[in-house]
Amino acid sequence: MSRRFRRMVLWSLGLIALAVGAVALLATLTKLPGEELTPSGLRRNTAIYVKMRDGVQLAADVWLPQDYQTGQRLPVLLRTTRSGRESEYGWAFRLLVGLKLTKPHGPGNAQTDYLNGRHFVVVVADARGRGASGGNREVEFSAQEISDLGELVHWASQQPWSSGRIGTFGNYYEGTAAELAAASNVPALKAVAAFSSPFDAGMQLLPGGLHNQAMERSWTDQIRKLDHMEGDVCLPVGLHGLRRWWVGRMVRGVKRVDDDHDGTQLAAILAQRHNNDSGEPLSRVEFRDDHILLSGGKSTTLAEISPAGHQSEIIRSRVALQIWCGWLDGGVCEGALSRYLTLKNPQEVIMGPFSHNLQFNTDPFLATSRRSPPEPSSEDQQRMMADFFERILRTEGAGTVESGIHYYTTGAGQWHDTKVWPPHVFESRIRFYLAADHTLSKTAPDSTSGADTYAVDFSTTNPNRSRWHMEPTDDFFNGDRSAEDSKLLVYTSAPLEADAEITGSPIVKLEVASTATDGAFFAYLEDVAPDGRVTLLNEGELRAVCRGAVNVGKLSYNSPSPVSSCFRKNAQPMIPAEPADLEFSMWPASVLLPKGDRIRMALAGADTSSFQRYPPTGDVTWTVYRHAGRVSYLDLPLHTK
Repeated sequence: MSRRFRRMVLWSLGLIALAVGAVALLATLTKLPGEELTPSGLRRNTAIYVKMRDGVQLAADVWLPQDYQTGQRLPVLLRTTRSGRESEYGWAFRLLVGLKLTKPHGPGNAQTDYLNGRHFVVVVADARGRGASGGNREVEFSAQEISDLGELVHWASQQPWSSGRIGTFGNYYEGTAAELAAASNVPALKAVAAFSSPFDAGMQLLPGGLHNQAMERSWTDQIRKLDHMEGDVCLPVGLHGLRRWWVGRMVRGVKRVDDDHDGTQLAAILAQRHNNDSGEPLSRVEFRDDHILLSGGKSTTLAEISPAGHQSEIIRSRVALQIWCGWLDGGVCEGALSRYLTLKNPQEVIMGPFSHNLQFNTDPFLATSRRSPPEPSSEDQQRMMADFFERILRTEGAGTVESGIHYYTTGAGQWHDTKVWPPHVFESRIRFYLAADHTLSKTAPDSTSGADTYAVDFSTTNPNRSRWHMEPTDDFFNGDRSAEDSKLLVYTSAPLEADAEITGSPIVKLEVASTATDGAFFAYLEDVAPDGRVTLLNEGELRAVCRGAVNVGKLSYNSPSPVSSCFRKNAQPMIPAEPADLEFSMWPASVLLPKGDRIRMALAGADTSSFQRYPPTGDVTWTVYRHAGRVSYLDLPLHTK
């Protein structure tokens, strides 16, 4: 028995050793995307450092087409990321790929594969102070970072695999970086494609002068998680024990450059990194002209970290622009139209029913689920972007971009084209006056009295997810707002006598008195179906002390609608109980309302899920006037079918 037992033990140990050896061999032999050789003898993906003017090294991945031939010079597409260009994968990940239990790459690599397949070289770089790149971050899109973008473009244009014609592209942060690269005026940069990219940071952080806590907190949380992941990929997602060990064998943290074999260089970079907390200085910004305080007594402004603040340089660059935005994604489409109306660069603007990063369909009438696929699909979006770069980059002088706007009408499920905004048929407006019995009337009031009082309910919110919750994987699919409207001051029209399309920026004018010196005013545009279901279509907001800044503070760019610049120097506290004139616009949109539905405007004094409370404490009561001497109304760019 003893001899048999020893043989069984030896056989078991042998089998275990054989299995371990097989696993090790499979993990060793499994190649990940980019590790294969091209016909030129070069590896498809190489990770290198690019030295900036001040000696800081930026990590970059160079991706060549799989069939790249020796001596080929191809146009280059550059993406600069704040999120980390790639992870360092361990043996466990290779094992799962070898066993075909997981995909060998993520969405970013799938995009790279497609663009390589279209015969572009793709360069993905970690921004300064992120990933494997050196340096520190004092604020997003600092002067240093903008200079880096130009240097990366110049470097890419000088490489042996480059034709010298460069395009930049990306989503949200990366899209802003792509656009700001044009501010460097490097001649090699010819085209920019930006998805869900803000034109003006103030439009996102302070819409209508209201501090957008949802955006600030979301962005800050994302950045802190990313910073923690550089040291421990498991920490931000709360993994412990065996799961933490296993994930640590799959993903080993930040991807090193190829020459940093033992990780010494990366370790030194991470050890000296001291990035500022990007959210903390933003939390103190109350007005557009407030300075963002940085370390060492330095400061910057919202304009300086926005493409809008560099518009003259972008115009001089003469780069062609392809801009994508979703109607319900913050103020991104307002920025797209402002960019279109201001910059002289050739521009293709695509405005559709997109969630943030264009991943889901947000048409409130036609989307069938919270995560309906986008229209056009993600694959078609990539094709349209690649087609744009083909026209501009493939051959010197081969293609041009004719400026225009391609926009989608929700409810109709149709795309339209225009060269002017708003489209000509929507230049005239239909005015709906606030009237008795909480109605909207096309007839101007002739009475000498009429008003409604409203005790502000500070528990009100935008249910589910709103346009201000901009996580990359979030959809926007609000349900019936009937219950929320019961907390608001609402005005509803008679049933529509025919289908009606609203395309443009609705304008709200309120004659209102308040018991407070400050306040938040939200106006929601809604559709009321015959069965009583209420669908949110649009919104606008204004901080009361910013009312005097409408079309006075003079933003540096053209806007498609009246805009509150909300500078501190223009702030005008309200006088309690004294009527004031508040005029503000809703965000641009295009929506078809069916015959028989009614139009509703709902007024609120708070959005607890997204915005700071104004005033910070105390009860507030409004008096909204609606008589001949003090009219309040909703102006709609409306065309009846």
